[in-house]
Amino acid sequence: MQSLVFCTLLAVFGASSAFLLGDGPVHASCKVDWTFGLSCDEVKTKIKAQITAWTSADNCANGGEKCLYTFTSEAATVLKATHSTPVKHYVDDLTFTFTAVDSSNCKVHGYSTSETWYAHLDYSTNYCNLNNLITGSALHQVAGYTETTSDKICTQYSTANCEKY
Repeated sequence: MQSLVFCTLLAVFGASSAFLLGDGPVHASCKVDWTFGLSCDEVKTKIKAQITAWTSADNCANGGEKCLYTFTSEAATVLKATHSTPVKHYVDDLTFTFTAVDSSNCKVHGYSTSETWYAHLDYSTNYCNLNNLITGSALHQVAGYTETTSDKICTQYSTANCEKY
């Protein structure tokens, strides 16, 4: 009987949270796909360099979150890092997956997700975790640049203010 009550409550909570949160991800996270008119090695090098440049808290001094990135691992087609928020020190996990279209064009899938299990809304922080590295390394200015995401796969994307987050 207790398991029936628990399952019913879980179903009601799930339905109500889906209603309250809309069509976006249930957990604070973001998926973004980019294309760049550069080789994947060049793109990966630029993103990794930006993560390294923003490791310290120095860039947080005047507000914003272009700081506290930590490189965690690298494989042939994957780069992983974390980002900590400067005030509350919440940690988000970042993954960049690289797919070569040809020798001078690269597709990149970015994913950022909150390590905090109960995080539902994030004020676009997960989007900004990824976007700040792309704009910080000036990859958004390369020939062939495109970005694809939406509120359905990226928490609060349409209200993003990456100067703040």
